[in-house]
Amino acid sequence: MVAGAFLALLVAAGAGDPDSTIAGPRIDALRVGAGVEAPDTTTRVRKKAFQLSEAYGTRLKIHKYASYATLPLFVAEFIAGDKLLNDRANAPQWAVDYHGTIAGIIGGLFAVNTVTGGLNWWETRSQTEGRAWRTTHSVLMLLADAGFVATGMLAGDSEQIQNNGDQRKQHRAVAVGSMSVATLSYVMMLKPFRRD
Repeated sequence: MVAGAFLALLVAAGAGDPDSTIAGPRIDALRVGAGVEAPDTTTRVRKKAFQLSEAYGTRLKIHKYASYATLPLFVAEFIAGDKLLNDRANAPQWAVDYHGTIAGIIGGLFAVNTVTGGLNWWETRSQTEGRAWRTTHSVLMLLADAGFVATGMLAGDSEQIQNNGDQRKQHRAVAVGSMSVATLSYVMMLKPFRRD
């Protein structure tokens, strides 16, 4: 027993010496504290957890369902407007009756999505992952909102726009431009393109 204790003391005394000829564990590798380098390990930084409100989920659901109606309404509005622009006197009655109605529905849809999307953007403002993508989507949709307001203002009185070819063309150009910006912003939030 005394021989075992003596052997342990010899190993401990020579363990820190790099020239030690005694085999055994190196205690330097086990030391921690000042002046000792940490072992070379790769650690992953954990993402910060965010807790979103229940209202966020409700607004997101409303925002998504309202968004699904966007492209079909754009197509219907474009077809109706195209009929009115190209066949002014002989335009089908449905185009005359529904062009303004569809425009109003699109305006309401964009009002709902601007409020729900804006509130959700604000709630996630401190969430860094995907923030630039969400902000780009928001800015593009606000530009489309402004374009739709300008489109409505260019429509003015129906008789006035019927008699002014330049105003009709400008109305159409702003409407198509706004629809294009909104469609780009809509598509960028779909799964294959989304970056967050």
